[in-house]
Amino acid sequence: MRYDDKDRESSNVEDRRGQGGGGFQFPGGRGGIRIPVGGGGFSLTTLLIIGALMLFMGINPLDVLLGGGGGGSINMPDLPRSERPVTQRNPTEIPGLPGSRSGQQTGTASNEDQMKVFISRVLADTEDVWKSVFRGFGQNYTEPPLVLFSGMTRTACGAGQAQMGPFYCPLDQKVYIDLSFYEEMQRKFNVSGDFAQAYVVAHEVGHHVQTLLGIADKVQELKSRSDETTANQIQVRMELQADCLAGVWANLNDQVKNRLQPGDVEEALNAATQIGDDMIQRKMTGRVMPDAFTHGTAAQRVRWFSAGLKSGQMEDCDTFNTSNP
Repeated sequence: MRYDDKDRESSNVEDRRGQGGGGFQFPGGRGGIRIPVGGGGFSLTTLLIIGALMLFMGINPLDVLLGGGGGGSINMPDLPRSERPVTQRNPTEIPGLPGSRSGQQTGTASNEDQMKVFISRVLADTEDVWKSVFRGFGQNYTEPPLVLFSGMTRTACGAGQAQMGPFYCPLDQKVYIDLSFYEEMQRKFNVSGDFAQAYVVAHEVGHHVQTLLGIADKVQELKSRSDETTANQIQVRMELQADCLAGVWANLNDQVKNRLQPGDVEEALNAATQIGDDMIQRKMTGRVMPDAFTHGTAAQRVRWFSAGLKSGQMEDCDTFNTSNP
């Protein structure tokens, strides 16, 4: 993607890295105080001390112990460590793109700072595009804050944890990202590429668009009146529409700002492929369980992102009124 020092950075990035909540994690999280579940845990006294510390830091201990299932959240899959780009790039050659492993002690901080700048510019682009689109049909676009956090953070939807991957909370209308997600994406799936990373942000902002248009509320209502299998199918259509809206954004953004470079589209399509439910399930468990899908197959995600990218029209993103999403 074409960015330089003259490009605007969004003022809606809230940096909570290293702040309260980042140190308390379930097993499998990175760093901090691990809270075992089941046998061999802390003593009652220790748990009470931890609970008091968490309350002092503004964290509800129940959010941590229960996993923070606050109603209405958009639950990203636990392991969406996506994408393997067709056109590999050296991260050190792309301004604002993190991911290089310099081996220096200051490398991690520097990489995360670069990543923050890159994400801030992507978020600014989403603001410009969606403001223009909403203005076109007589509505105002409310810019969503994007929260950077480490390990865990509080949200209106409950405790947000790094292992959830990037997610959007409709109750506070914020996007949440732990920057370690991008490093893990590269490490586990051999992923790099700035547009693939931008696609992740654009997908979550797509959920914000759905919230502002009232789509998210209708989806939650339908899911509440459905059995588990049907509710999953409805959620899949919701996620596929967010993929399509990410494609619409990419199209319109490139028309105005000429952001795309050779290989960018391939990165995004490969990203959509690698984070398909079938690909994730096959990689993690060795089998595919369609009834457990929440985001759609690789083919579905590619098809709907491509539809939005090709047309740049929101009306081409109606994933709900089609027999074959």
